Amino acid sequence: MAIGDSLTEGVGDTTDNGGYVGLLDDTINQDKKLATFKNYGKRGNRTDQLIKRLDDPEIMASMKKADVILITIGANDIMEVLKENITDITYRAFSEERSHYEDRLHVIFDKLRSMNGDAKIYLIGFYNPFEQYFQNIDELDRIVDNWNATSEKVVETYDGVTYIPTKDLFHHKKDLFAADNFHPNITGYELMAKRILSYITE
Repeated sequence: MAIGDSLTEGVGDTTDNGGYVGLLDDTINQDKKLATFKNYGKRGNRTDQLIKRLDDPEIMASMKKADVILITIGANDIMEVLKENITDITYRAFSEERSHYEDRLHVIFDKLRSMNGDAKIYLIGFYNPFEQYFQNIDELDRIVDNWNATSEKVVETYDGVTYIPTKDLFHHKKDLFAADNFHPNITGYELMAKRILSYITE
């Protein structure tokens, strides 16, 4: 199963195939049905919202049966800091929120593990879509790196949980973005799917 924000929902995929999740489904089940996919991606989701959604009965039932759990979360947490501090953006504001983000990630993984102790869990790191909107903020790339590093640090404290980086796939490559200049286009999702597949099929 896949859960998280718009990257899991597949926003930006003009083929309406569900982004990286649909591509993984097509690839893994190309010759015969090997896996069933459940996609619970929801546009705009932040970590605090995802924590609440994990109590949804349908999601809980799917979580308990899952062999593999894929997660994208965090980019909207950064966007929330940007929106709340748009007139006075400081590195400190992001640093303070990153500490709360770290705490919420622990809550998410603790919840997942309490429902399913065996599934392999993959946290998919986020790229930097913000530079195209906030070109005057030089620190944004470093902020994204720091938040990804926090994600990786949290993941390392759990057994059976793996961090998958994606930032390098999108760095300074405008042709990988959808018309909104924020979400991946189908080519961007193909790169994500290929990277994720290389991890989950090791």
